[in-house]
Amino acid sequence: MAFKTDIEIAREANKRPIQEIGEKLGIPSDHLLPYGHDKAKVSQEFINSVQDRETGKLILVTAINPTPAGEGKTTTTVGLGDGLNAIGKNAAICIREASLGPNFGMKGGAAGGGYAQIVPMEEMNLHFTGDFHAITSAHNLLSAMIDNHIYWGNELEIDERRVTWRRVLDMNDRALRDTVTSLGGVANGFPRQTGFDITVASEVMAILCLANDLADLQRRLGDMIVAQRRDKTPIYARDIKADGAMTVLLRDAMQPNLVQTLENNPAFVHGGPFANIAHGCNSVIATTTALKLADYVVTEAGFGADLGAEKFMNIKCRKAGLAPDCVVLVATVRAMKMNGGVAKADLGAENVDAVKNGCANLGRHIGNIKQFGVPVVVAINHFVTDTDAEIEAVKDYVATQGSEAFLCQHWAKGSEGTKELATRVAAIADSGISQFAPLYRDDLSLFEKIERVATAIYRADEVLADAKIRNQLKEWEDQGYGNLPVCMAKTQYSFTTDPERRGAPTGHSVPVREVRLSAGAGFVVVICGEIMTMPGLPRTPAAQNIRINEEGLVEGLF
Repeated sequence: MAFKTDIEIAREANKRPIQEIGEKLGIPSDHLLPYGHDKAKVSQEFINSVQDRETGKLILVTAINPTPAGEGKTTTTVGLGDGLNAIGKNAAICIREASLGPNFGMKGGAAGGGYAQIVPMEEMNLHFTGDFHAITSAHNLLSAMIDNHIYWGNELEIDERRVTWRRVLDMNDRALRDTVTSLGGVANGFPRQTGFDITVASEVMAILCLANDLADLQRRLGDMIVAQRRDKTPIYARDIKADGAMTVLLRDAMQPNLVQTLENNPAFVHGGPFANIAHGCNSVIATTTALKLADYVVTEAGFGADLGAEKFMNIKCRKAGLAPDCVVLVATVRAMKMNGGVAKADLGAENVDAVKNGCANLGRHIGNIKQFGVPVVVAINHFVTDTDAEIEAVKDYVATQGSEAFLCQHWAKGSEGTKELATRVAAIADSGISQFAPLYRDDLSLFEKIERVATAIYRADEVLADAKIRNQLKEWEDQGYGNLPVCMAKTQYSFTTDPERRGAPTGHSVPVREVRLSAGAGFVVVICGEIMTMPGLPRTPAAQNIRINEEGLVEGLF
């Protein structure tokens, strides 16, 4: 049986005008800023007008640690949103925008798959409405203004050795990780060592995702620390007088994007991915707006629950006053087998013992989510090679963990394949049994917060950090930043910092390589192991296979 590709399915979509999608949520057409016929931004004026309404139920979709076998978190998010609408609920979806880096690298897009997709898929996975370009421009404007200030006399007495603000680019480019700027003589400024991060790791991205409105956005941008003087006193973005111009560049990007699923249900797509190096959640303004317009909002957080869900709970919910009513944990039989030691080439053959052996990773995530006081159910994202015995093995294991598992066939059947899951999730969300609380208190020291995540979520024995890192954390505490949460940057493939250690390992340590203060976003980034904030391309980048065919259509994008 030949299956259609994601892009073929997306092209056959019966899309409705975006004004009709807005009507489903009660958004008047004059409060939609159209980008073509099938996507639009929602005005801040309308968002402000709905803040007094009741708040809907919040459902978080997360997953086990990703494997080459595939999990399908975004696909399940879309499928569950469609499923809720199919059983008569008023539901909206909130997901993150796609970075060009993985699209042209190896991971692919972020619009879902099969018959559980958000459209227009190609535009969403490419430039979309230009939000990431605006963030890149705003970030690099600040970079240029810092160097320009130093060039024209350095009135603020910036220590060129202590400029911490790097540049960004929304592309995987390892050659830019460490660079030297201003070579070529006096006219080009003062040479110094710096580097690039990928745009989604920018503090500007995090601020856009956490800000409530333009005023809050500008305040947070001004709070960003970009350098130090020789006496180590901080230089803020507002000292450079960059916050106003940056806000202008981000004005339109701040407004959430409204699109639709293949089944013409509303979806907000706004904010950045990469929960391995950023906080990896869609924007607060999109989530809170959706919660005022729909009775149920299905959102996602990046990579495995040890990264995305942990940051969703400890950073996004803490900062925005949100509380999830239910968590859906996505797993696949194929991934269980891979965690159980089966090679990718052999995943098609039935192996119930390997499924059972690999379920430890799933169980670890179930236990971790329960630590936040939130009920969790498992969605088994179905593949055609799954056997009944393998599926039952997963269901039986989940039952031993005090949870429930539901077979979901949304990739092949759309909402028809998630109705059972949707019915149960709605019942849990309506029951009010969630007793959400973050994992750690604000008043713990920064290092104690790092240890809490490492021991409670990663199940590590210890955190390894040298005196320089510990002293830096103490210095930030003395400056009044000790109450901030921590944003752990770690490989997504394992609970450890070793991407090859699958399953649910214990007896490991978490080495901290670097810490960065994101004073505007309101968290401390903790870089662990060998994780990079500027990824590189794989040996065979996806870009090699992306082209425009004779019909003028994009090929190779997935």
